[in-house]
Amino acid sequence: MVRNLKWLGAAFEALLGIPVLGGLFIISMGYSPLGFMLVFHIVVLILSVSRLNKVSFGPIVGITASVLGFIPFVGMMLHWVAAIALAIDALTTTRERTHVIKEDDRF
Repeated sequence: MVRNLKWLGAAFEALLGIPVLGGLFIISMGYSPLGFMLVFHIVVLILSVSRLNKVSFGPIVGITASVLGFIPFVGMMLHWVAAIALAIDALTTTRERTHVIKEDDRF
């Protein structure tokens, strides 16, 4: 699940990083996509810590891109960096496994 969310975040960040279209989308929506992505990256970071027991760098870069994304050219480049970081993070993330301990397996 966390791995899929990272891929989804990478796709969103790549779309927001398209030079003219991404900027027009963000401005036309009243900068609300940046707020949505900020919450999205925080949720992915929390899920990554709780389910995988590790802090992921992709959502941290995404949070930075969401906070500084209102700056015209800096924001575009940060969205590119966030998309690449999330894709690399998704590639290196192992699938989480739930292990149920049965009563017979304890000993």
